[in-house]
Amino acid sequence: MHHRHTLAAAAAGILLTAGIGATIPAGAANAPARSTSTPATALVVNTRWGGHTTFDRLVIDVRGKMPPVTVHQVRSLRYDGSGNRVPLPGRFFLEIKLSPAAAHDDAGRSVYHGPRLVKINLPALKGVALTGDFEGVVTIGAAFDHKPAFKTFQLHSPERFVVDIAHHHPVVCRG
Repeated sequence: MHHRHTLAAAAAGILLTAGIGATIPAGAANAPARSTSTPATALVVNTRWGGHTTFDRLVIDVRGKMPPVTVHQVRSLRYDGSGNRVPLPGRFFLEIKLSPAAAHDDAGRSVYHGPRLVKINLPALKGVALTGDFEGVVTIGAAFDHKPAFKTFQLHSPERFVVDIAHHHPVVCRG
């Protein structure tokens, strides 16, 4: 009888070991852990734009939870850190800051695939630049020939921050 219990225990041990081995892929013990969750810090991955009938749209794509965003009109665009002037055409500028956010991963590699500096020929929007990715703040600048009348909002799934800029229409006087 004792022999049967020993065989049953050994068989159970073999099956248990085989079952555990089947659930762990080969080499998994040495593989780096992959996270499918959203990043702790929002990652700014792209900036894009488009022209519409009465407005131009600037869209900033974010991976992770949308951070707080501020949009301010500034006299000129400057690169964070160096303070050098951003060479974009225009007389009016918007500075868009996302914080806390980054345009690079934890290893310092860029995750931003959008333009670093681009001139645009839309009715309102004349240029866009990534002006900063420093100390948890990502800054994007936009350039205009006329003072921008704009509205901002967020879209979700995926996360995006949107700036709609109305086209400038000069006043026509008729006599």
